[in-house]
Amino acid sequence: MSDNVPSVDEVNSISNTIYTSKTSQQSLDASYALTNLILNSVGFEGLDSYGILDSIKKAATDKKNGARREGAMFALGAILERFPSKQPISEVLFLRPRADIVQVALDALADKGSTVREGAQYALDALFDHLQPEALPIGLLPVLVDYLSRPTGKWQGTVGAFNMIAKMADRAKLGTGTAEQEKIKDVLRDAMGKRLEGLIPTVEAGMHDLKAEVGKAAIKTMNSLTTLLQNDDVEPRIPLLLKSMENPSSESLAKAIHALSQTTFVAVVTSPVLALLTPLLERSLNNPSTSQEVLRQTSIVVENLTKLVHDPIEARAFLPKLQPGIKAVKDRASLPEVREIATRALDVMTNAMSDQDGNVARGAIARTKPEEVTRLVDEHLKASNIDIASLSKATDTAALAKTFISELVAEDVNQREIDRVSQSLAPYLRSLVGEEIAETVGKQIQEHYQEEDDRKFGASVKPDDGEVEIVNANFSLGYGGMLLLSHTNLRLLKGHRYGLCGRNGAGKSTLMRSIADNKLEGFPPPEEVKTCFVEHNQGEDADLSILEYLSRDPRFANEPQARIASTLEEVGFDGGPDGRQSHKVGSLSGGWKMKLALARAMLMRADVLLLDEPTNHLDVGNVKWLQEYLKKHTEITSLIVSHDSGFLDEVCTDIYHYEPGKKLRSYRGNLSEFVKIKPEAKSYYTLSATNAGFRFPPPGILSGVKSQTRSILRMNACSFTYPGSSKPSLTDVSCQLSLSSRVAIIGPNGAGKSTLIKVLTGEVVPQKGTVEKHPNLRIGYIKQHALEHVEMHLEKTPNQYLQWRYANGDDREIHMKQTRILTPEEKEQMAKYIKLGPGAEGQIEALIGRQKYKKTYQYEVKWVNKLPKHNSMVSKETLLDLGFTKLVQEFDDHESSREGLGYRVLEPKVISQHFKDIGLDPEIADHNTISGLSGGQKVKVVLAGAAWANPHLLVLDEPTNFLDRDSIGGLAVAIREYKGGVVMISHNDEFVSALCPEQWHVNEGKLVQKGHLAVLNDRFEDSGSATPLSSAPVSNAASASASAANSDAEGGELKFRAKKKKKMTRKEMKEREVRRRLRHIEWLNSPKGTPHPPDTDDEN
Repeated sequence: MSDNVPSVDEVNSISNTIYTSKTSQQSLDASYALTNLILNSVGFEGLDSYGILDSIKKAATDKKNGARREGAMFALGAILERFPSKQPISEVLFLRPRADIVQVALDALADKGSTVREGAQYALDALFDHLQPEALPIGLLPVLVDYLSRPTGKWQGTVGAFNMIAKMADRAKLGTGTAEQEKIKDVLRDAMGKRLEGLIPTVEAGMHDLKAEVGKAAIKTMNSLTTLLQNDDVEPRIPLLLKSMENPSSESLAKAIHALSQTTFVAVVTSPVLALLTPLLERSLNNPSTSQEVLRQTSIVVENLTKLVHDPIEARAFLPKLQPGIKAVKDRASLPEVREIATRALDVMTNAMSDQDGNVARGAIARTKPEEVTRLVDEHLKASNIDIASLSKATDTAALAKTFISELVAEDVNQREIDRVSQSLAPYLRSLVGEEIAETVGKQIQEHYQEEDDRKFGASVKPDDGEVEIVNANFSLGYGGMLLLSHTNLRLLKGHRYGLCGRNGAGKSTLMRSIADNKLEGFPPPEEVKTCFVEHNQGEDADLSILEYLSRDPRFANEPQARIASTLEEVGFDGGPDGRQSHKVGSLSGGWKMKLALARAMLMRADVLLLDEPTNHLDVGNVKWLQEYLKKHTEITSLIVSHDSGFLDEVCTDIYHYEPGKKLRSYRGNLSEFVKIKPEAKSYYTLSATNAGFRFPPPGILSGVKSQTRSILRMNACSFTYPGSSKPSLTDVSCQLSLSSRVAIIGPNGAGKSTLIKVLTGEVVPQKGTVEKHPNLRIGYIKQHALEHVEMHLEKTPNQYLQWRYANGDDREIHMKQTRILTPEEKEQMAKYIKLGPGAEGQIEALIGRQKYKKTYQYEVKWVNKLPKHNSMVSKETLLDLGFTKLVQEFDDHESSREGLGYRVLEPKVISQHFKDIGLDPEIADHNTISGLSGGQKVKVVLAGAAWANPHLLVLDEPTNFLDRDSIGGLAVAIREYKGGVVMISHNDEFVSALCPEQWHVNEGKLVQKGHLAVLNDRFEDSGSATPLSSAPVSNAASASASAANSDAEGGELKFRAKKKKKMTRKEMKEREVRRRLRHIEWLNSPKGTPHPPDTDDEN
């Protein structure tokens, strides 16, 4: 600042020019001239001492003179643009004693003159852009909230205030900026999150403003504020929560509470989440008209939410608002169950607010208060013989400056952003005490709080001494338009084995793919660190032998043949003319393909091994071998994605976890050690402790099947050999399944498990033996390589894929089976002239109908070139004897699909809900192409496709491959509660032992059945006090083979007896007619395309 103090007349002269100039440019030039004059002489104190701010306020409210109002906004814009950047302490003046000038600018947004409105907006933007992240919520936000609470504010100003709040929240959104930019966003997001408690009621009130423009701005602002939550559990429910705020009816409130009660909270609950949910829960508890069911759900939400509030200080801020309501439910609810839940919730709340660890009492997690910072600043300034009040003419501003600075520093300290303390302090002191003293005091106070932080939380851990660091990368990672990781760190030490844990879609495989493709920012180049990615999809040349396949790989051109052969032997491919090394790559089962990929990785001599689900398709023996191999090679660093908790527990030395805020964090120890530190990750151990909601549709009635244990699918003495193979894959196999089946097919890799499944489901035809099934049986089949189901539809979204698959009223995939493709002999048979009797002769064109006939079925045959009136009814046995087996099967499949899909509406909205039931986000199902989904998400698409037709029997070949622990738990719970039959192949012992009491052991093509095994109920957290081994209930678990094999009624041929008709009384006939008429009326009012319900005589 200059010593040349301008005179009052000089300042008044320039001010007069601002307000009386004939052109806008002259006024604008005078505004900047006045700003520079004051800034370079007396500084911020002159704005008040010369009455500049008062004159601006007076001119801005002059309704009769537009030029004066325009000049006022020009002057204010110039001041707010220049002063905060040159003299940060001026922010205190604008936001505390003279906050009225901000409100004047907001009022000016309603001016009829466009230049006045533009000038006001420029002034507000200039102030906003120059404030640092701590000052926005501490200084500007209270000014805006105060303006919004004024009843006399103009609606355009109200919209402007809401827009500034939304802009503040949007600035805090995670992005892909520099590390420093993202750190600033973190500070702003945390600071705003703490103030949501007072902010949300103000914005919610604006959502109901009578002025439509205000309501729209408030809704937009509320949407922006919800981005501050950073809670994956609540995020999917935000649209419902906003709807309940926008339309605060009992129905919308009940829907929001219901959605929250269905949410499994696993992420830590912080003050932003409590600020959003507390008013909603409070409204539900205190509304006298709230039903008992909604009160029950509200109590459940409060209990579940409170369990994850880990900070007693935050709990004490919010939970007392809910306590009276919960206590009232406990004392006065009419249902005992509701009172019991409320009692439980009250106990959890009491525990959350108590200081059980003594952290609050001893100050370990106590918040730093601004008053403490003020005392500390005074002490350090006093040590330098400085008193701020004596140095400043604006004594009030100086006192306010100390308070304002102290609030900024306290915010940094409480966020543990200690390295920002100095920059929150020194720039403001500089104008008062000089640069040298300001920097010194700022540094001293930062050092003081760094020592305090180390005392409370422990000093930051230094890199491990003696360890060899091979990777230390700072990076951000995105996929498409989705940010997966934001400015996080990946540090790998030589010989360590890291488990990479996170939910499906978090980006685990994307991270590993980016490393393998040398696209990860900051990761060392291949010349320094060699990586090898071992994944599922290898794309091998099926016609080459295994040895040839590796020998032709250009990466191994210089490798001796002997080393390639010995490496193959090490992973189990024995040499010699008849050894596995001479087998074709295309003949390998899934487990052997994975071992081939591991052999390839070994040949590359990789420094870092990237293993994506390495245990998928591996049997128990091979998993054990892989564990020993990884532990033995201590010179190799491994980064592993696996959902096999036992494998991670055995192998890992460290865990990298996807944390909130899109960060990676490293934890020392194996998976069990990690779960001790983060109990919310316990879904890695118990199947029912899951946040993934899976639900299969009910299978529906199967005509003629009155018993859950009656056989519905049977193989009789079947043998099968793959073309080109001399050894049969199945030999003389017989088995059967029922609606209550829970069967696990067990065996080593290549034993014939998947072949058995394919024969059962009609994927392949046995060369010997027969496969019988109920004509109306619907089977949901997931192949071993599940992605084969969708590999031809990668350009479609999941929703479009399901529409394509069921577009014609039945499942298109059924028609692609080998058992549905006509051979040349069968095509020749179709062309033959058939004579069955008088009028029943000709060439069969199609089967168009079917009806029950005695103990079998007869089919309506349409003859080529004959009118429908000449159609004939032909028994099933006759058609089979004439060689029309596939025609009959095709019609049976069509009828069963039509029956299953009869009440399914193939609309995008309904399909989205179906995907949601299977655990796939509807947003992803509707808008993301299948090619962009993770492996786990693709498996969910396949599961949804198989379940759409309401199958009676689920056939799952390695269903847990690709799925994360949450999804595996969700799938296990869904299978446990499913009312149809289930047969599965899985090497996941935890999964199988929890669900399947019967096991079929396959080895070298032979089948041995073991039934009524104990089910491990302790795999499910919700199994109560059951012992670790308990017998499964027969109704839900016992398979058909045990009961049907010993029953004459259910042995032999598959028989489905029709119910014997009973002569109806006249009264019953009248009642039947009434039912039919009502059903017909209901059908007339149903959506177009709904099939007419059948009118039968044996209805109840």
